[in-house]
Amino acid sequence: MPLAATGDLVTAAAGARTAVAAFNVITLEHVEAVIAGAESVDAPIVLQVSENAVKFRYGRLLPLARAATAAAERAAVPVALHLDHVQSDDLLRQAPGAGFSSVMYDAARLPYEENLAATRAAADWAHAQGLWIEAELGEIGGKNGEPPLDAHAPGARTDPAEARAFVADSGVDALAVAIGSAHAMTTRTATLDHDLLKRLTGALGVPLVLHGSSGVPDDELTAAVAGGIAKVNVGTALNIAMTGAIREFLAAHPEAVDSRKYLSVGREAMARAVARLIGVLRG
Repeated sequence: MPLAATGDLVTAAAGARTAVAAFNVITLEHVEAVIAGAESVDAPIVLQVSENAVKFRYGRLLPLARAATAAAERAAVPVALHLDHVQSDDLLRQAPGAGFSSVMYDAARLPYEENLAATRAAADWAHAQGLWIEAELGEIGGKNGEPPLDAHAPGARTDPAEARAFVADSGVDALAVAIGSAHAMTTRTATLDHDLLKRLTGALGVPLVLHGSSGVPDDELTAAVAGGIAKVNVGTALNIAMTGAIREFLAAHPEAVDSRKYLSVGREAMARAVARLIGVLRG
């Protein structure tokens, strides 16, 4: 089927008080696994390509984007493409021609006024191109190998009043909020601030996004969706599943040299992880 639009999927999820799962992909195996997992439970999904993933692919967006588009168009469920954690304006401007219906523009590292100015400019440009745009307020931490911020550290939480002003002044379509999760967590030990989420949901008129969801336990994710999160980003959990399965296979088959043997095992493990997580989000 044709590529879906991220904004449509997220808006529908928000209206139904559920969440759409958005998975960060790095290889074609990631792409195929996410689609296979979503098809197995008949759920729409978002494929996300981060700026870091583009850097890994020699700085070239189109090879992975074209592969993801081809796979998505043959999927039995709606699939959207999202360009994630974009800091480069040059990369931002490549999104429309590469099949992406949405971008997450990441200026959260900047002081508030600079974040707002950069995000406002990005939103104006994105909307002129027909792109749905997400931003972040209250730096979540864990990106680019940096340690996750302490859940109670200054700046680690999103302030509702500041968020309301930021959304109104920037014109973004969705906001990633810091409520206790962190990127790149390999243990599922994050505790979310559900009272803060309730206040953010009441203060904002746009869908809320949870980043760093791989480190959040199932019950916390279910409660976050019930509390107003409409898009849940997952990346590290796929890499944990893939790497663990490949390690186990190679330990049992030290003579193996055909990469298809162990990549297929890793792909299957990621597909199972996708299906399981979607089930958690459905409650």
